[in-house]
Amino acid sequence: MKKTILITGGAGFIGSNLLNYLVPKYPEYQFINIDKLTYAGNLKNLTAIADALNYCFYKIDISDAHSINKLFYDHKIDTVLHLAAESHVDRSIIDPMTFVHTNVIGTVHLLHAARASWQKNNFKDNLFYHISTDEVYGSLGENGLFTEKTPYDPRSPYSASKAASDHFVRAYHHTYGLPIVLSNCSNNYGPYQFPEKLIPLFIHNMKNNIALPVYGKGDNTRDWLYVEDHCRAIDTIMTKGKIGETYNIGGFNEWKNIDLILHLCKVMDDKLNRVSGTTAQLIQFVQDRPGHDKRYAIDATKIKNELGWKPYYTFEQAIIRTVDWYLENESWLEDILNGTYYKYYEQQYGKN
Repeated sequence: MKKTILITGGAGFIGSNLLNYLVPKYPEYQFINIDKLTYAGNLKNLTAIADALNYCFYKIDISDAHSINKLFYDHKIDTVLHLAAESHVDRSIIDPMTFVHTNVIGTVHLLHAARASWQKNNFKDNLFYHISTDEVYGSLGENGLFTEKTPYDPRSPYSASKAASDHFVRAYHHTYGLPIVLSNCSNNYGPYQFPEKLIPLFIHNMKNNIALPVYGKGDNTRDWLYVEDHCRAIDTIMTKGKIGETYNIGGFNEWKNIDLILHLCKVMDDKLNRVSGTTAQLIQFVQDRPGHDKRYAIDATKIKNELGWKPYYTFEQAIIRTVDWYLENESWLEDILNGTYYKYYEQQYGKN
């Protein structure tokens, strides 16, 4: 059946990887990408599909209710994959209100527009899929895993804003009957990730012999999920997920930050033909950030058992693919670091 699928935040890291995966896979579906094009959005991520007949882009802020309502009316959207979000914890500590406007108010505008558009047909063949984060669950001790039943305990303005948006999505389902699914994923990595995040930032710093700042003792632990595997999981949930359900998506792949960084150093020594141990000398321990959660770990048993998804790549395979991509796409990274990409969008679309 032909679908018209709205993807929010499609110029960002996960959104652009998802579009590059879905658009060629489903030529019978129409994909509409909206993005505010903040600092983290980059249309160069979508060069491969920019001219596809089943793809189009609009510069729209999800906090703009009028534009969102018009979009639903003009395009008869029947499916939403909602990824648009401010997502950097450090930025949320400095400027929490931006996270409230985008992650909470923007999500409610989308929910309201979807409900108004779809209820005329009793929500037949509709889906509002909200992509969230494991950070809403708070912090774990040395043992245990986050499951879909874990109580919410957000610890940063970012995770609090995502938790609020999750609650609104579920409320629209229970109150109005809006057909929804949610997923909470662990830390993603891979191509097109904005270089404020650990892995792309450190690949750049390692290549250029710049210090590697590690928070605290580097013993904070995260589960790492390769973005291509995440895209496959989203596709699986979109097509097979049960309405009203939540699915945790993880890589079955826990690493302490310092261990991950040391492994990345070894990979970079090999790729750059350096003496083993050279890159690790760039590590510098810095003061921990406020409210830094100790450990996240996802139990992805539900999506594995019920929907048949599991990661395709091992971490060792995927980190090499990731390093290779950044080393082969230095111009993409340099355009971000020097601001060239953003100046172009200001000229094309105006300032935000």
